[in-house]
Amino acid sequence: MNFQQKLEEYAELVVRVGLNIQKNQPLLINTTTETIDFTRLIVKKAYEAGSKRVDVNYTDEVNARAFYDLAPDEAFHEFPKWAAMQRDELVENNGALLWIDADNPDLLEGVSIERITNFHKASGKALENYRKAVMNDVITWSIVAMPSPKWAAKVFPHLEGEYHMQALWDLIFQVVRVGEGTAVQKWTEHINHLESRAALLNEKRYKKLHYKSDGTDIQVELPKGHIWLSGASKNGQSVPFIANMPTEEVYTAPLKTGVNGYVKNTKPLVYQGNIIDNFTLTFENGAITKAQADTGEELLLELIQTDEGAKYLGEIALVPHESPISASNVLFFNTLFDENASNHFAIGEAYPTCVEGARGLNKAELENLGLNTSIVHEDFMIGSAHMDILGELEDGTMEPIFQKGTWAF
Repeated sequence: MNFQQKLEEYAELVVRVGLNIQKNQPLLINTTTETIDFTRLIVKKAYEAGSKRVDVNYTDEVNARAFYDLAPDEAFHEFPKWAAMQRDELVENNGALLWIDADNPDLLEGVSIERITNFHKASGKALENYRKAVMNDVITWSIVAMPSPKWAAKVFPHLEGEYHMQALWDLIFQVVRVGEGTAVQKWTEHINHLESRAALLNEKRYKKLHYKSDGTDIQVELPKGHIWLSGASKNGQSVPFIANMPTEEVYTAPLKTGVNGYVKNTKPLVYQGNIIDNFTLTFENGAITKAQADTGEELLLELIQTDEGAKYLGEIALVPHESPISASNVLFFNTLFDENASNHFAIGEAYPTCVEGARGLNKAELENLGLNTSIVHEDFMIGSAHMDILGELEDGTMEPIFQKGTWAF
């Protein structure tokens, strides 16, 4: 297949499998001006699939940086009401939401940490209804990516000119299984495989997981009624969709107060246009009691102080070290990809879908079930070829889940 044919197959995959657009369903796309041609292709495919209306919100990195550099301080305590209303209307109409990510990982380097965190808090509060709809899979939502010149140059600094973009395009096509005209079929097989892993874990009913590797020694208790899920989800009308493309994980929620030990990251965390790296988090009874980082420590400390829930975990995910993304030996500087190369945790909000009967509950009810609530949800990577994970059964029996970074069963 030539490049244009691969692009067509990718767009078809996003619309038909990632979003699974239904007849008369509205679609909102959030993306950057770097993606205009690909976005237009997605719009066309969405209408062909039966979408009633497709709207696109474009951001421009030059304008975005100007906002952070030049806007008055009070602007970072506000979020446009019209933007929140747009997403609330999408939820009311059972719409679909797509992010096409092409962000520059260094976009906000050097920006005041206070400005970044203030605006994150303001947007989190304003978008509370929308965030609840996403976390509960009320609506269809999906995140995909395409290269941009600055991102591609970050990933492949040894290449020159247009070769940056070509190399990143080739790699993205590879990990989303595009290029042979059989992407939809391959994704069906892949999701079935992930679902079988989740089913095995659900049968086990482990009460606790024990992680151990270089720089990590941590125990994670699981809440009663926890559910292991794959990257395949179903919206409020029971229509399947894929939230992240690519996806290689099976995941669940930890017991909020049941995390003890310390964990070290194995890949950089790109957060709000800045890089946080070489960090260690120490947990006691679920809460982060100590955080150290060689790079981005100030931002890391601000992140875990965003709100009360930001110092607890909301997700644990299992990804074998030999996953296609990990096997590429490429650091993407993009969580969508890097989290699917490694076991990972997420700071902040838990998915209510990960516990029986929790979907749609309010904050107090979720907390009573042992689930964390927060306006943040940030994945960070902890896996490696040296990681062992033991599962502890109700009777105290210990079983290997991961050995040397890969599935033990």
